[in-house]
Amino acid sequence: MPATRMHADEVLTDSALVRRLVRGQFPEWAELPVTPVDSYGTDHAVYRLGDHLSVRLPRISGATRQAVREARWLPRLAPLLPLAIPVQVATGRPAEGYPYDWSVYEWLPGENANGTLADLERAAVDLAAFITALRRADPTGAHRRSTGSRGAPLAELDEQVRRSITQLGDRIDGAAALASWEESLHAPAWSGPEVWLHGDLLPGNLLVTDGRLSAVIDFGCLNVGDPACDLQPAWNVFAGASRERFRAELDVDDAAWLRGRGWALWQAVSALPYYWDTNPGMIRQATNALTQVLTDSGGQ
Repeated sequence: MPATRMHADEVLTDSALVRRLVRGQFPEWAELPVTPVDSYGTDHAVYRLGDHLSVRLPRISGATRQAVREARWLPRLAPLLPLAIPVQVATGRPAEGYPYDWSVYEWLPGENANGTLADLERAAVDLAAFITALRRADPTGAHRRSTGSRGAPLAELDEQVRRSITQLGDRIDGAAALASWEESLHAPAWSGPEVWLHGDLLPGNLLVTDGRLSAVIDFGCLNVGDPACDLQPAWNVFAGASRERFRAELDVDDAAWLRGRGWALWQAVSALPYYWDTNPGMIRQATNALTQVLTDSGGQ
């Protein structure tokens, strides 16, 4: 996990705190070992609890609604999806000086998708099937999408993207990034119905077992909106033939492809200045995604 505080208002945690929280609220698990999980995730600190459970503690107040959202929607979505997703088993309350609600989940085994997929084209098929199934799920009753949230029109992200590119200065090719963004920004907007989307399909949120995609985690950005948002893996997971396979499996037209590339660029340039000195794993991921986006820009 990042060794330094990533957010100004971040609440730091450790294994001792988790043991106290579990002992006080879930005594049936009090004797299970607690082990921190090495991750470049930004919203939650995660700990193994024994062999079959994990504890997730929000780092910041903005992440505290994720568990509520997952508890409501994931049990409804799980039977419809071809990959495993998180199963929440308990909710803890603020205590021991920790200010937020926290959650216990079933442990999902696997490594993240950074270089661990044995067959990228097979993974492209598997992930496309997951996205297709999620899109087909009934969105009735879904929460209202807020301005600038995942699946929004790219125009709502324009100010942040330009600000981030300026902040990065000569650390990136700002002119190329801006040209790519402009191309995506001016692509025809999504005119179809809003659909379910994960919103944060980064390599760290994809689990791999025995070389194959096995689970999708971290549904904190679960939303309804433009399905192009979930095309981000084309640039943060796939490349070359596997990227084309991913596109073909989802039958993506040129406009959606450009919007998806815009979402990948937005994620990368937003993350880079914010986490530059605090989260090297996120910087590696975002740098790779931005490289792929700029390499791909100008051709579809």
